[in-house]
Amino acid sequence: MDDGVAAVHAVRAALKSEDAATSFAELSRPVRATAVRFLLEELATLAPGNSVEVRVPPFGVTQCVEGPRHTRGTPPNVVETDALTWCSLALGTISWQDASAKVSASGLRSDLSEYLPVI
Repeated sequence: MDDGVAAVHAVRAALKSEDAATSFAELSRPVRATAVRFLLEELATLAPGNSVEVRVPPFGVTQCVEGPRHTRGTPPNVVETDALTWCSLALGTISWQDASAKVSASGLRSDLSEYLPVI
């Protein structure tokens, strides 16, 4: 089984537990990092483009969504969140609207709700 798929399965199991935040935090850093990166890659495949930058520090970043491409400096459309929130959004255990307090989203194209969940 691919490492990314295995990491996503581990994260999905953690998110289904009674205390999802604790279960997620107890996963090893490499598992969390692999799951985040895998889910970012899935988003980029689902919504190809370069107009939105999605950041999940410290694990990964991707560009997605069709539209004007930026080449220098901070892009006009940025979404940033923590790993737990990103995985929850990408796997559909929380909605974009419900996660709004934990997501920093700026720019006209930064609403990713139509692309979530990615799996």
